[in-house]
Amino acid sequence: MPPSAYLMGAVQMTSTADRARNLDTALRLVNEAADVGAKLIGLPENFAFMGPEEARLASAETLEGPTLGALREVARRRGVYVLAGSIAEKVDAPKKTANTSVLIAEDGSIVAAYRKIHLFDVSIPDGARYAESEVVVPGDKAVIAPTPLGRIGLTVCYDLRFPELYRKLAQLGAEVLTIPAAFTLFTGKDHWEVLVRARAIENLAYVLAPAQVGRHSSNRQTFGNAMIVDPWGVVLARCPDGEGVCVAPFKRDRLEKVRQELPALKHRKL
Repeated sequence: MPPSAYLMGAVQMTSTADRARNLDTALRLVNEAADVGAKLIGLPENFAFMGPEEARLASAETLEGPTLGALREVARRRGVYVLAGSIAEKVDAPKKTANTSVLIAEDGSIVAAYRKIHLFDVSIPDGARYAESEVVVPGDKAVIAPTPLGRIGLTVCYDLRFPELYRKLAQLGAEVLTIPAAFTLFTGKDHWEVLVRARAIENLAYVLAPAQVGRHSSNRQTFGNAMIVDPWGVVLARCPDGEGVCVAPFKRDRLEKVRQELPALKHRKL
């Protein structure tokens, strides 16, 4: 029987090319969230590395690698579920990786792995150009993780702009949607909160949205605003500027009440 309530934690980081520092920060913030009682703790996209693509490719790991190994150990030791926002996963493709989000159980086992489907190939008006498909192999499967905390649907960052993926996760029974992100400052200031809240409202689900924040390099700056949103679209918690963690409760009676009073998922026609 799933718990009637538990705390979720959303981590906010400013990851750089310093992998050791990034991992130390991730572990520290996961422990901080666990210290205040969080049972499901999410890290942002690219939490382990944000730097030059050549270095990212060279440092790619399998799911059995040391980065996830360290998170699996802290999950086991603290008895918490940890969402490893995303890592560069080594795959069988020349000069490419997958952008992979991994859910780790409280016993340290890997519950689910999701490869980012929608890749960020955009030239934005501030002059920055992103071409994720040049170095990343896209995934092709929606992923739901059935857990003792409920059914958790995994997505990553740019996926947020594609509501059909979230509707698929809702059809699969998602009660919590995870959106680890590294949203650009230019787009995030206008779109991040609107889209996160919309995905919660449309799918009558909690959203756990960890985020990158601040300046990562001379040409990369992210918006931050890691947040936790309830099924009515209410922002329950938000990280202030800078690295840290925010927590808020998942309440099953709240989820069920909203879905009963506004049964939109049952009214779908298409």
